[in-house]
Amino acid sequence: MIAVMGLGFVGLTTGLGLAHRSGQQVFAYDADERKRELYKGKRISFHEPHLQEQLERYGGDRFIVCDTLAEAVAQADTIFICVGTPSSLSGETDLGDLQRAVSAYLDALEQLSQPKPYPVIVIKSTVPASTTTDVVQLLLENRGYRIGVNIGLAHNPEFLREGSAWNDFVQPDRIIIGEVDPIGAQRVRELYANFGVPIHCVSAHTAEFVKYASNSLLATMISFANELSMIAARVGHIDITQVFHLLHEDKRWQGHPAKMTDYVFPGCGFGGYCLPKDTLSLYAHAGHYGHEAVMLKAVLQVNEDIKRHIVEQIAASVQPEGTIGILGLSFKPESDDVRGAVSRDIIRLLLDRGYSRIVAYDPMAMENFHNAYELPIMYADSVEEVVNRSEVLTIVTAWRDFKDKQNLYQGKKIIDGRHYL
Repeated sequence: MIAVMGLGFVGLTTGLGLAHRSGQQVFAYDADERKRELYKGKRISFHEPHLQEQLERYGGDRFIVCDTLAEAVAQADTIFICVGTPSSLSGETDLGDLQRAVSAYLDALEQLSQPKPYPVIVIKSTVPASTTTDVVQLLLENRGYRIGVNIGLAHNPEFLREGSAWNDFVQPDRIIIGEVDPIGAQRVRELYANFGVPIHCVSAHTAEFVKYASNSLLATMISFANELSMIAARVGHIDITQVFHLLHEDKRWQGHPAKMTDYVFPGCGFGGYCLPKDTLSLYAHAGHYGHEAVMLKAVLQVNEDIKRHIVEQIAASVQPEGTIGILGLSFKPESDDVRGAVSRDIIRLLLDRGYSRIVAYDPMAMENFHNAYELPIMYADSVEEVVNRSEVLTIVTAWRDFKDKQNLYQGKKIIDGRHYL
């Protein structure tokens, strides 16, 4: 059976949702007595569609509000901890409530007359990457528990939107389980088995990070739109509402001819003729009208930073006298265009660091690259030749051929700049 600790927006939705979808009894507890009494009376203190009717449906039956944490813990083998993790004054996440909740759970666990054979703690609270292993696991170990031996631990991020939390929980896009031990992860997987959506078991760090990635992406898109609205207001005679309606007609939002998800993916940076030029031009144009477009400035800066990051990875793998293989010179696959190519900037940074043995291969763009930049590098006739001549390989352009021949890379250090393999 299941316990839920912390009955705010996330905890109440999680508890009722698990009661609904798993068919198991859920034993719920919150330290706030007022909340407990409200929920026992089948009333909620905030508006969220469907939660009231689900509380009326399952309250006292599959969803049981307990007076004490010990009562909830005694009944359940798996507990979802759903306490708040607010920002501190410094902006960092305040983990105090989470740590106190875990400690309180262990206190209740240790007071049981019959010890649980393998209790599993599932952190549902939104926390920075590494919290589950570096904070919660450490707390458990300091209390004498051993993950994978006598207790399980997992992270299970929530993706609930206010106003549609119930539907988001019972009909999710996917389930993500941050695995710390396989038994704990399997326990969580079984609870979600009948949800009918993909279940992804990943590292705890990855599970924690994806929630921040999701919300930060949404925040970034909103701020991008707002920055453009401020630029438009300075320039004048621009209908910014119309601009965005027209942007939304771009077929890439629907996945044609390329998907927007192809752009929201890490790599070596953007290149080509249009993206660098037009982004820089818009930033400069905004400045001409007295607006410092801080987001566009950051976009341009990050595009330079990621190239240096790739070079740092290469430098950590090979000495300056070693040979570096560059796979891909065009700014994108299926093109021989090298204007603004990221490969040019990466190679120049390597040359500046004293790397003189650089051998490159591209299925289409080698002649154009040589003629455009005349950099002192060597060129190969095939992927095989680059592999044989190099100590470290760097994928800069995501040509299909480079993935198809990845069996050639065995034993080689690979810097996959496109996260392609």
